[in-house]
Amino acid sequence: MIQSIVRGGMAGAAGTTVLNAVTYADMAWRGRPSSDAPAQVVEQIARDIGYPVPDPEGNLDNRLSGLGALSGIAVGCGTGMAVSVLRRAGARMPWWLGGLATGVLAMAATDLPMARLGVSDPRTWSAKDWTSDVVPHLLYGLVTYGIVTASERSR
Repeated sequence: MIQSIVRGGMAGAAGTTVLNAVTYADMAWRGRPSSDAPAQVVEQIARDIGYPVPDPEGNLDNRLSGLGALSGIAVGCGTGMAVSVLRRAGARMPWWLGGLATGVLAMAATDLPMARLGVSDPRTWSAKDWTSDVVPHLLYGLVTYGIVTASERSR
């Protein structure tokens, strides 16, 4: 079981790297700004649980930006772990379907909290907004699931 968790975390880290690279390439290509939604989600959750992010030096935006990015890494690694454990438990799919399901799971893990907390409403997103969200998550899923399945075969 521990091997499955570690394998999934590493696969999720690789998938997260791909997701970030595709996102940054899109930002560079189109000249669009980075999203502040992850930072807003972190800030709202911290407030809701009664532990607002401290700001002793007046750098709250920078702290929230860093925490938002770290939360994305945590979601990516955590999704990889969950998928690896589910696969070990017998939930096996063809690589393309497993990759799609993994990408959808990661996308839901980020988009649903944003919607639930009122940070963003996906129902109002444009086609470009959806493309900027779907494509990186799909590639994340394919890479993550591909590594999980490939690492099983190499044992």
